Amino acid sequence: MAAFHGFLNLHSWKHSFHSLFIAPSPPRPHWFFSRVVAPFSGRRVPSLSSTTTAAINTGNTGSDEGSVLMDLFESDNMQADHLKIAIVGFGNLGQFLAKIFVSQGHTVLGYSRSDHSLVAKSLGVSFFFHPEDLCEEQPEVILLCTSVQSMEEVLKSLPLRRLNRNTLFVDVLSVKEFPKGLLLHHLPSYFDIICSHPMFGPQSAKLGWKGRTFVYESVRIGVEESRVIRCKKFLDIFAREGCRMVEMSCEEHDNYAAESQFITHTLGRLLGMLKLESTPINTKGYESLLSLVEDIAWNSFDLYYGLFLYNVNALEMLEKLDSGFEALRQQLFGRIQKVLTKQLSRKEEKTQASNHCNIAASASDSLTMKSQDAAQPYEYNGQISDRIDDSSKLKIGIVGFGNFGQFLAKTITRQGHTVLAYSRTDYFNVAQKLGVSYFSNADDLCEEHPDVILLCTSILSAENVVKLLPYERLKRSTLFVDVLSVKQFPRNLFLQYLPPEFDILCTHPMFGPESGKNGWNRLPFIFDKVRVGVNKERLARCHKFLDIFAREGCRMVEMSCAEHDVHAAGSQFISHTIGRVFEKLGLKSSPINTKGYETLLNLVENTAGDSFDLYYGLFMYNANAMEQLERLELAFESLKKQLYEKLSSVQRTELLDKLSSVQNVSK
Repeated sequence: MAAFHGFLNLHSWKHSFHSLFIAPSPPRPHWFFSRVVAPFSGRRVPSLSSTTTAAINTGNTGSDEGSVLMDLFESDNMQADHLKIAIVGFGNLGQFLAKIFVSQGHTVLGYSRSDHSLVAKSLGVSFFFHPEDLCEEQPEVILLCTSVQSMEEVLKSLPLRRLNRNTLFVDVLSVKEFPKGLLLHHLPSYFDIICSHPMFGPQSAKLGWKGRTFVYESVRIGVEESRVIRCKKFLDIFAREGCRMVEMSCEEHDNYAAESQFITHTLGRLLGMLKLESTPINTKGYESLLSLVEDIAWNSFDLYYGLFLYNVNALEMLEKLDSGFEALRQQLFGRIQKVLTKQLSRKEEKTQASNHCNIAASASDSLTMKSQDAAQPYEYNGQISDRIDDSSKLKIGIVGFGNFGQFLAKTITRQGHTVLAYSRTDYFNVAQKLGVSYFSNADDLCEEHPDVILLCTSILSAENVVKLLPYERLKRSTLFVDVLSVKQFPRNLFLQYLPPEFDILCTHPMFGPESGKNGWNRLPFIFDKVRVGVNKERLARCHKFLDIFAREGCRMVEMSCAEHDVHAAGSQFISHTIGRVFEKLGLKSSPINTKGYETLLNLVENTAGDSFDLYYGLFMYNANAMEQLERLELAFESLKKQLYEKLSSVQRTELLDKLSSVQNVSK
């Protein structure tokens, strides 16, 4: 790394050639005679009648002779637009680019140290085994598709004397300052240079290049019109395929790429090490992460290492990511410490106030008696019939009328159901706008005898809310539903505190106000019928509630609470963890966003809308979450170790080379 920095300082090329531009090709008259005749020098041109000659001069060719000649001119003009491009390094990326070049009619030559002659033949590419043979073909463009590690060696090995002295050299590396320095250092000044970065590859652009970003800097282009036009022709290859063409300096590119590209590749490799798999309850955020892993997995570790070693900003980003993980870990475990301290404090208070225990026990017995009274068998069929009529509409009491409760209420009321709401915070005005009856007292809400109690509280307050609800004021067949992001915890809570006559449905709408703002179609809704009476009216009521989500197009998935939590630890908890870690990095959109980076920004945006309490609940109340967090931390440590070990290996090699050079000089 030190040697690389020395190289940069020695040549101080960072701020050079920024004023270069690509001039547009001047308009050409259709039938300007010198331009028309020039391409046919050395050819036998048929004799023309005076009529045809006049037609050529005016551009109006109606005769057969004129039509034939126009076809000849058109053919030659098309050929004039085509380039002879030599691809040096004919691996996956070289072959990927060659397909498009050939499809556009360009002549493509290929050279590589490995034998790719059969692949080249199938693509319509002339393959060469020796660089001398390739250069003797005098291509107009040399396209370097080597790895970043081998680029300098390849440049030194090319027989530059066999090329035309105005040949255009183009690189396609993922870092730009480094190859710019090499090209300026090793190439004679009469060669033209473009540093480019197609920010896509065989995997990410397998369906086409439209909308993909192509970044370039015209580092050195001769002033002759032919050289300017050739540069334009090369860039036009990518523009014709629909690429988003972005001209910027190599230095500017590397500043942006450290954040967008290096961080995205780091995340893809991290998640790849976790061996994440698709689940029946994938969220859109998790599916985007799986796609990112698939795209990144295709790339070699050498490419990733090159992004790290040859971009001077990458190490800083890796350190920021390390700090982000540590900050989130401290935040989580700091919260756990506070909870444990609070619980310990409560126990001490109970010990000191032992004289109140009998009173508390008496109150508990009284509450138990009330619950038993509420749970005595009785004929409930008629009462249920009275309140669930043929209109299939329900009376739903939402307990916890915050953002999520309001979000669900909008759709539930739109479908014609009656919605009641209770919350410790006053949401009377909001409820009124939504057509919801608001109650500031839980007793008042329960006395309305809702068919369904929908718990929309936070996971941290769920137990207190469930314990304090006045069950005795509810009908003894009421359906209780939760919408928490973990499922085993509320299931056990309901079974512990609810009288046995109450029905229980544990659900998880795997979306929220942000991810579901454009509708719920195809968004997953998970449910487990924990306890639903066999009576047909109770079964019908459960079905009616689930139908609220089915009618909106949700993907309805029935699975046990235990199974949900196993899948959620690998999908939802990981997605939220990644979103929160990268939020701490303060990532921003850039002019050279890749699809993967945009995926990451969207994930951060969606996660940032959720409270830390929600994330803490995913961690604290899912027994599988701790294991996933540990796996993620181990993967990150392993990835850093890989990078630093490879870096040490490179430094050792450089040191040995220097020692060898010194010994040779002394001899």
